[in-house]
Order: sequence, then C-alpha cells, then structure tokens
Amino acid sequence: DHAYSDDEAHMLDVMLMLQAEHGGGNNSTFTTRVLSSSGTDAYSAYAAAIGSLKGPKHGGANAKVGAMIEDASEKICDWEDEDQVADYLTRLVRGEEFDGTGLIYGLGHAVYTVSDPRAVIIKKYARGLAEAKGRERKLHLLENIEKLGPGVMRDVRGVKKPICANIDLYTGFIYKMLGVPETLFTPLFAVARMAGWSGHRMEELFC
Repeated sequence: DHAYSDDEAHMLDVMLMLQAEHGGGNNSTFTTRVLSSSGTDAYSAYAAAIGSLKGPKHGGANAKVGAMIEDASEKICDWEDEDQVADYLTRLVRGEEFDGTGLIYGLGHAVYTVSDPRAVIIKKYARGLAEAKGRERKLHLLENIEKLGPGVMRDVRGVKKPICANIDLYTGFIYKMLGVPETLFTPLFAVARMAGWSGHRMEELFC
C-alpha cells in the first residue's frame, strides 16, 4: 500500500541481509543440522530452528533489548547522563533490574568480540531513521549502553574478554520505528535465515 518510503523499504532489505545465516555455528543453524542428520523431514528441522531462534539468548534478543530499553527509560531520569546510565547497568548486571538475569541484552557474541560488523552497519541506518522520526534521544540511550556496558560487565562480573554490541541492540529499535509489531520480530529473522538453513540441511543430507 506504499505506506513505507523507498528508504524505509531499502532499510528492511538491509535488515534481512544482515540477519541472514552467517557461518553455521549459531544455535538455530546447528539445530537445523542436528535434526537433519537424524533423517527427519524438513518441516520438523525448520520448526526446531525457529524454536531455537526465538530464544532470548539468540534471535529473540531483539525483543528483549526493546523491553530492557523501556525499563531503562523509565528508571533513568536523564538518558544523557552517563553516570545514571552506568548506575542502572550496574544494577542490571547484579540482577537487580529488569528480568533479574544479569544480562545486558544486545551486548556480547560467541564469535564477534571486538566488533560485530552487522551492528556497525545497522547502527548507521538506525541513526538516519532516528533523526527522521525524532527518536535521537532513545538512540543515544542505546549508544550509551553500548559504550558503558562492557566496562560495567568487567567491573561487576570480572568479564575480561572484549565485548561489543551485537546486531540485536539496534534491530528491535529499527523495527519499532518502522512500525513492525514485536510479534513479527522473530518471524522476520526466520525469513532472513531460511535460505541459509536450507543450504545447511541440503549439505547435511546430500554431501
């Protein structure tokens, strides 16, 4: 219905490309291969992959980031004050805020440590869309979490390995600015991954 501008449609294309399967070692792709190795049907393999993807420590993290940001927005008086943001993150890592897990959703990755190249790209698009829609303050809050979170995790939990933002820190924010319902976050992610899952399944069965 042409409700989206060309730039917004292009951004969705970019999101789908950046969220595509990338390497085979991630949880949902591994799930596809494990089920395929048993000889089960494609529907079962892909359903299991989707079930894996929607977990909050995998693809479901983008929705968790959104909920975490809303919680932070309510409890941090001045989003521009780095001390206030760091105080909230300290309580979060101690399990005293949000869902009590001690996780800063959107930070950390099993493979990417110094930088997640997908997050670097999507952040640029997020900035342009935030400026167009008057959401710069919320974006700056995300950037402060990206900036301060690794130091808090080091100081509070003794995490020594490098930690960077992953793509999930910004994808939920972008989807919300585009008006995409949260219930579609994981289905869109699954659409982006389906070609890769299919490739891995075929390799498992026929190679």
